[in-house]
Amino acid sequence: MNLPNKLTILRIVLVPFFVLFLLVDSIPMNYLWALLIFAIASITDCLDGYIARKYHLITNFGKFLDPLADKVLVLAAMISFIELGLASSVVVIIVIAREFLVTSLRLVAASDGTVIAASIYGKIKTILQMFSIVAILLLKTIYQFVPIAVDIAFLSNLLMWITAVVTVISGVDYLLKNKACINTTK
Repeated sequence: MNLPNKLTILRIVLVPFFVLFLLVDSIPMNYLWALLIFAIASITDCLDGYIARKYHLITNFGKFLDPLADKVLVLAAMISFIELGLASSVVVIIVIAREFLVTSLRLVAASDGTVIAASIYGKIKTILQMFSIVAILLLKTIYQFVPIAVDIAFLSNLLMWITAVVTVISGVDYLLKNKACINTTK
């Protein structure tokens, strides 16, 4: 197994530890640990793609597992945020629905030999999701050390709703650009 695939697997392995630290308040500095684990996992996402492209280590396994690992990490954070009152379940359902929709669209296209590359909106969506999660974790971490007069739940929910809007735009963009994959009859 090559290094990019090992980094992708590491990202998946980090998810339960991230969730543990995020949700267990009795662990000292739990939000700081959750933030650090999320940051490390996010960095592995950048590294695995960079290394795979630079050293020509792209594999079918990596093409399949890398986006799956990203979704597992982001959705674990968002689902945990519901429990913490930091995200609406509606937002998370929107994000999950978009992921199923785009993944299904890619599978249908792949069956015809078509590859649907990530669009600019898909990339913006991913960056916004990661940024929002890091920002929320950072706010929670700061609050653990210095209680600040900020409504973290409000800011978190606002960031999550903005993310949901961009997520919908991204999903609609994929559908419109690839509607030929849907309209084919066999």
